[in-house]
Amino acid sequence: MEPIAVVGLTARLPGAPTVDAFWRNQRDGVESISRFSTEQLTDAGWPKEMITHPDYVPAAGVIEDADRFDADFFGYTREQAEISDPQQRIFAESVWHALEDTGHDPARFDGSIGVYAGCFASKYLPLNLLANARFRGSLAAFSARPYNDKDFLATRAAYLCDLRGPAMTVQSACSTSLVAIHLACQALLGHECDMALAGGVALPIPLIGGYPVVAGGIFARDGHCRPFDASSSGTVPGYGVAVVALRRLSDALADNDNIRALILGSALNNDGSSKFGFNAPSMQAQAEVIATAQAVAGVGAESIGYVEAHGTGTPLGDPIELAGLTQAFGTEERGYCAIGSTKANIGHLDAAAGAAGFTRAVLALQHAEIPPSINYDAPNPALLLERTPFYVPTTARPWPRGATPRRAGVSAFAVGGTNAHIVLQEAPAPRPAAPGSREHHLLLLSARTPRALDDAAAALAERLEGDEDLHLADVAHTLQVGRRAFAHRRHLVCRDRAEAVAALREAAAPGAAGTAKARRSIFVLPGSAGHRPGAAAEVYRSEAVFAREVDHCAELARPLLGQDLRALLFPADPDGSRAAADRGADADRTDPRATALAAFTLQWALARLWQSWGVQPAAVIGDGDGEYVAACLAGVLDLPDALAVTAAAALARARTAADPGSADAHAAAFAADVVGRNPGPPRLFYSTAATGTWATAEDTADPAGWARQLSAPAPFADALRAAAALADHVLLVMGPADRLTADLGRQEDTRHLTALPSLGSADTDRAGLATLLDTLGTLWRAATDIDWDAVRGTARPRRVSLPGYPFQRTRYWIGPDTGSYEPLGLEEPSWTSR
Repeated sequence: MEPIAVVGLTARLPGAPTVDAFWRNQRDGVESISRFSTEQLTDAGWPKEMITHPDYVPAAGVIEDADRFDADFFGYTREQAEISDPQQRIFAESVWHALEDTGHDPARFDGSIGVYAGCFASKYLPLNLLANARFRGSLAAFSARPYNDKDFLATRAAYLCDLRGPAMTVQSACSTSLVAIHLACQALLGHECDMALAGGVALPIPLIGGYPVVAGGIFARDGHCRPFDASSSGTVPGYGVAVVALRRLSDALADNDNIRALILGSALNNDGSSKFGFNAPSMQAQAEVIATAQAVAGVGAESIGYVEAHGTGTPLGDPIELAGLTQAFGTEERGYCAIGSTKANIGHLDAAAGAAGFTRAVLALQHAEIPPSINYDAPNPALLLERTPFYVPTTARPWPRGATPRRAGVSAFAVGGTNAHIVLQEAPAPRPAAPGSREHHLLLLSARTPRALDDAAAALAERLEGDEDLHLADVAHTLQVGRRAFAHRRHLVCRDRAEAVAALREAAAPGAAGTAKARRSIFVLPGSAGHRPGAAAEVYRSEAVFAREVDHCAELARPLLGQDLRALLFPADPDGSRAAADRGADADRTDPRATALAAFTLQWALARLWQSWGVQPAAVIGDGDGEYVAACLAGVLDLPDALAVTAAAALARARTAADPGSADAHAAAFAADVVGRNPGPPRLFYSTAATGTWATAEDTADPAGWARQLSAPAPFADALRAAAALADHVLLVMGPADRLTADLGRQEDTRHLTALPSLGSADTDRAGLATLLDTLGTLWRAATDIDWDAVRGTARPRRVSLPGYPFQRTRYWIGPDTGSYEPLGLEEPSWTSR
């Protein structure tokens, strides 16, 4: 079967609010089990007679802020947030982060996205809400079930994140989330969806607490989980959430996704009744599910270097699990495969346990390192470890690649007998990147609130400073195509990592942040007056569309001039491969047509570049001979004719300057030439200097109008006033904008207009590309719809993992009226081990 690519991971686990923090803890052998004081437990609502009992162990792996939620982000009212099970809330946030980690915005994803997940028993409704008289007497009591019941975990996340693929809650106790990952793989292979989110969440009520040690139960008397150790006495409760994002490998490769690992095969089964009790494990069933997964993967057991075991640390479960693994591996080799369990670090996460173990194995493959198994001193003699293919690593160790790629197995077994096993393989080597030629990069940030925007900037600065393997081109691409654009926005243009970090950390940078407001663009063509040789050299080097349009115009203009316009546009030789004079005849700057055609070419190419990026003008206005570029953009003239008309106008003006008495004759001849080219009607608003306002079909067919435009043009201020009458528009200048900005400020009725440059002015040392990208970012902040794939061009940047949305969480909680919970129906004789 086609491998499934793991393209996204997110987790909030004990001691680890992020996946990166989780891996550091695993690699460093950190135990993230918390111990609670009597005061903490009493404040949380535990009955005093329970927590003071000698058989009560005040330990668990818990997460911080589980009672907090960003209701505004998901459009929840306060009431909706308060009546919602914290498991649903935290799972929705995690699904959003998992999507962000893929580098795909679901609103722009080409395909359907499914959700497969399960959760721990929902206790918020019975223990909190129904124990609160205000809730019971409110109308909210009639609508609380969809916010609490397991049935709605996956569908609620699909609704909140607008996902259109299958959404299915999966429940099989301790194997829930690994079963969910298996089902997600099957859905992808069956083309039921094109991306799948899978995982689980487990949160108790109260959100902190310990457990009673029950005779014959699975929990450890000392509050430590010790998988495979001789002194193991059971597991410890753990809580949190883990979600993975999956795609078919071919699709992930095509989109240059960040592939963390591959799923080669997976399998499910059930113990049936061939065991001594419903709660007991079955060695034979475990062996069969592991062997089946390996067969589906098509790999031999000898190629597997690590197994993330179910590993509960129970005296009964561990020996049965190792016996099943040994039978499934079916090899005479001994001690070559590491075995471990994240339960030693974070406890047993019930419905989320399988996804947590899966995450650990994926990260081990990704980092080529096997994490240590903590709380392990000597093997449980019942394991007969020396007779198995396995060993327990007590220190982190490198994981070198052998004759085959690195491979790992992940197991999850459940009370009730539903077993799951998945075979993983390290990610394929990334395809060689096709780097772009840009020396500057545009980074985009957005959020629903100003505070979240500041937090996002700080988090990205920290990531850039701490991860030297991140390339700015990849970061820019991921932020452009892989993140949702919210109302509060910030952009920055940077050349390198140091510039990016400094800009991100600069508080309240002028013009750096703003609120998106939909505004359309009016292209301004400044004509020869705005021309500056060499201003667009960097743009010519880096932007293929711009270079193609310049080259095309240069070839069309060569018969008119007898020389290559590129020698006039780029006297400093922009491509570095040949001298400017080698492009054709030496530039003749005395020819009056030369500057006009060079200016036309530059402004036409910039306009076409903007259009290729999705910035379509609502209107075009030209100053002086910039009107001919505007006429071409408006469809009045085709490109060869527009170049010829520009050259003819320049020549007519030069001759008129030499002989003012011939002005009328030259204007008439020019007008006849233009009309003879059959100009068409404008296809968008296009101002003409013949009238100072928007041209009509009659205007473009009238020779007198073309003559008047040449000999007695209306002031450009008239065109600006016409533009000012169009509401919510911005002027996008095909060149520098400083002169236009000054002109706007002189007139009361145009002061509200904003002029954005495509190139830097002569008095700035900012490169043309930096100015261009800065304006692109400004347009994005103004809610212009940008075609980011077109902006990427021929480059092949990768999608990379970046910090997720900084949720602005607030506490939403309804507690029992008494502030205390009942002992959950457990009478002392039924749970004491004494």
